[in-house]
Amino acid sequence: MEVDFSDRCGILGQFWYEFRDDEDLKPFISYNDVGLPLAWFIATGVVTPLPMAEEYVNETFAMFLDAMEVTEEDVIDADNLDDLLAIVEQKKNERDSQ
Repeated sequence: MEVDFSDRCGILGQFWYEFRDDEDLKPFISYNDVGLPLAWFIATGVVTPLPMAEEYVNETFAMFLDAMEVTEEDVIDADNLDDLLAIVEQKKNERDSQ
């Protein structure tokens, strides 16, 4: 199963909107300078996604999950950034306790 595309856009868009000026995240945000704002524009309805836009968002989402050290299966029920970050924290705590 995959995280729904609209949820991917919402999660990445919220992340970009809230953290785009964060110095610690600058390398990730700079590298994904197309995928992150594009996800926000799609999530807010400013643009309609074309196939190439979906590729950018999907690639950015995969990198985002890798950076968070979770799989798509781990976050399948997350439909917003707060839910995803709670799952990331839970998975980190599980790894740390082993």
